Amino acid sequence: MTEFLSPQEAQQPHDHSRCVSHALDAAEQVCAREGARFTTLRKRVLELVWQSHKPLGAYDILETLSRDDGRRAAPPTVYRALDFLQEQGLVHRIASLNAFIGCASPEHQHEGQFLICLNCHIAIELDASPITAAVTGAAEAHGFAVQSQTVEISGLCAQCREAA
Repeated sequence: MTEFLSPQEAQQPHDHSRCVSHALDAAEQVCAREGARFTTLRKRVLELVWQSHKPLGAYDILETLSRDDGRRAAPPTVYRALDFLQEQGLVHRIASLNAFIGCASPEHQHEGQFLICLNCHIAIELDASPITAAVTGAAEAHGFAVQSQTVEISGLCAQCREAA
């Protein structure tokens, strides 16, 4: 299993190179296991997503690719890379922000659950099977078959609450 920062560690100031390095290693393992091509562009997009713990939009990624890498990538190219990363379980899409964040547990299939700070915009991924079970159970009670679920909880993180 690849080691990622805990939600508490992710909120502390730190060098994100550790997060990026672990994420890229995990991605290599996942793609090798699945027989999926982890191209240079896909790797770079994942690296950019992991540069902070704040969700990043496709156009932010596109801008960074153009500015820092000199790439003339079109929006569909970035979206295809993000789709691939999402299909492999390497990133999650946070719908309310129309943005993406790196998956902290890509080695196993799970649903996305996030605590999103309204002030500093950090997103903390939870991997709580009781939440998944509660949503699935409630849906089944209504005859609804869940195909996927993402739970997004907005509020204030510990640092922003202390600062207030």
